[in-house]
Amino acid sequence: MKVAVVYNRESQSVINLFGLPNREKIGRKTINRVVAALKKGGHQPIALEGDKDLVDRLEEFMPRVLKGERPGLVFNVSYGIQGQARYTHVPSILEMVGIPYVASGPLAHSLALDKVVTKMILRQNDLPTPDFAVLQTPDSPIPELQYPIIVKPKNEAVSFGLRIVNTEEELREAAEVIFDKFGQAVLAEQYIEGREINVGLLGNNPVEAFPPVELSFGTDGPRIYTYEDKTGKSGRAITPICPAPVSEELKAKAQKIAKEAYAALGISDCARVDMRLDKDGKLYILEVNSLPSLGEHGSYLVGAAEVGLDFEGFINRLVEVASARYFGTPRPPNLNGKAKDPAAATLSYITERRDRIEKRLKDWTSLRSRTFDPVGLEQAFSRTEEIFAELGLTERAEFSDGQFVNTWETAKGLDDGVLIIGNLDVPIDVDIPPQAFRREPEWLYGEGAGSSRAPLVMLEYALRALRASRRLRNVPLGVLYYSDEGHHARYSAKTIRAAAERAREVLVLRPGNVGDFVITQRRGQRQYRFRAEGESQRPGRYNRKPDVLRWSWSKLEEFAALTSQSKRISVSTVDLSTDRLPMRLPHRATAKIMLTYPSVEAADRVEAKMRAIVGKGDPKWELEMLTDRPPFLKRPAGHDLAHDYKAVAAQWEIPLAAEGSVWPSVAGLLPVDKPCLCGIGPVARDLRTPQEAVFRISLVQRTILLAGFLLSRCRK
Repeated sequence: MKVAVVYNRESQSVINLFGLPNREKIGRKTINRVVAALKKGGHQPIALEGDKDLVDRLEEFMPRVLKGERPGLVFNVSYGIQGQARYTHVPSILEMVGIPYVASGPLAHSLALDKVVTKMILRQNDLPTPDFAVLQTPDSPIPELQYPIIVKPKNEAVSFGLRIVNTEEELREAAEVIFDKFGQAVLAEQYIEGREINVGLLGNNPVEAFPPVELSFGTDGPRIYTYEDKTGKSGRAITPICPAPVSEELKAKAQKIAKEAYAALGISDCARVDMRLDKDGKLYILEVNSLPSLGEHGSYLVGAAEVGLDFEGFINRLVEVASARYFGTPRPPNLNGKAKDPAAATLSYITERRDRIEKRLKDWTSLRSRTFDPVGLEQAFSRTEEIFAELGLTERAEFSDGQFVNTWETAKGLDDGVLIIGNLDVPIDVDIPPQAFRREPEWLYGEGAGSSRAPLVMLEYALRALRASRRLRNVPLGVLYYSDEGHHARYSAKTIRAAAERAREVLVLRPGNVGDFVITQRRGQRQYRFRAEGESQRPGRYNRKPDVLRWSWSKLEEFAALTSQSKRISVSTVDLSTDRLPMRLPHRATAKIMLTYPSVEAADRVEAKMRAIVGKGDPKWELEMLTDRPPFLKRPAGHDLAHDYKAVAAQWEIPLAAEGSVWPSVAGLLPVDKPCLCGIGPVARDLRTPQEAVFRISLVQRTILLAGFLLSRCRK
């Protein structure tokens, strides 16, 4: 399990630094010990400061989980940076963003940190606590308590400002220090002469109480545990004695009182209850520590050791306790690769390798293989060959030419099976600078991340998951990769059609659309070159004929007017260049025109209208079709793979919907009676731009969907 140890020690990274600062710090040694213990317990830990950047760091470390996936957990030892009720700050953030965590929630922490509210709740529950009074201001009346009196800040911990006073003058002096230093009300509490007894608690329903620990103060100094004692500045050693030398009856009574206080404040997972035992054997609760110290020699861990929990055992037991509270079992459901259910085993394999999947994406985005880079494409094909060979797939020479397209298949073969088609080239213009891989909480960036790389990684790990569950060899499957998407599949189209004819159904590894969409239909796309050439005219000289550029632009405007949203037709000029002689107006204009269309018949009609617009006569012109990518038409009833894909998505509660797209793909090369689904790759945005990115969680979601779909196609 991923476990983030969240603490407050060094960082002051907040928007504004003012107000009541936190003086309570956790030791670096303790943080390192917790991390080491979690590693030994088989977890994947990281230590993070609990500041304003916490959410982003957590989201990067433990992104949003899927149904059945082992979630991450925060091991919370944070005291807050500044302000009131500082113990509640990190737990409140975790509650808001939906991350499980160890120890109490915001409400219990706020109650326990407020010593006055704690004592009021204890009294309401008939739990013993010393008499007390509150000084709200330096001029508040002297409380009617017998001296000696304990004075402490109302909302602090670690014995900050703690002092025994014996006179009104000492009380006023101690209270003044607290008002000045901590800026809060003063709790005046009847001092209980006697022994100090601490009881550690662990768990929920039922909570376990450790044996009581007595603090031995020696012969020097006050018989209270001061801040100077806890930080080693007092010059004396406070020794914890466990089990405390008390009777079994008193031990049981102390544990019972501690459990009742724990329940009264609504504390979760762990706490330490500090008490005083007077000369008559009566116990009084002093306070409840909702974040007990994990210091090496603290009384809490001394009590844990007495029941057989060394530091490593205690830390990992605390993680189990929190897991039980969130998930109902000592550990999250075991969904490892040994599960009998193939679907559960497949899910487990993928979700447990999220880090590896993202690392593989990083590796692929660092390999440059743009459409016009033959060396990079050769390296990409070589790497792909290694992956599929490792997975046990063999090359299908009939549908491979070694340059623009290669095809592999399982032992069952692609005939009458599933054919998966993906592009290996990154179809980005050569003048766009390379984009390095980077990770954000929601998005993964990198060259070709959405258009090529993430779909490839998705396919690899879907197949690896099937192989791990020994199902891959039973799937009739072919994988075809082509390298001329940037050339509009001009050279691979024939082979793609031939391979698809042999398959029963086809999946195209184009990226999904934002909004968790797969694609069930796409418009076709044609690109034309429109060129006009006329006389070379001088600037400023009157001429009855318009110059070539003005004439061409007027025709391009008429072409654009053929756009019809209702007819799903778009005509756009995407490039325009001119040629001219020195000191002359352009005599040649060349434009590239893009036409998107729903059917071949509609495209032919638009082309005829374009030719009619330019008509006959001067200047000379030509309209040449450069490329034609056929539309991907909606499949007839009984050939809709989206239904099967949605069934897999529903099984794992993964959002999935279907829609059409303006942009073409090789799915348009298939006949309309061939079952086909496009856009099954991870959800992506800003394709073919420097900001191309893939939605982070969809990389895992779509890998699970593909693996689940192929699992449903297994044959014996």
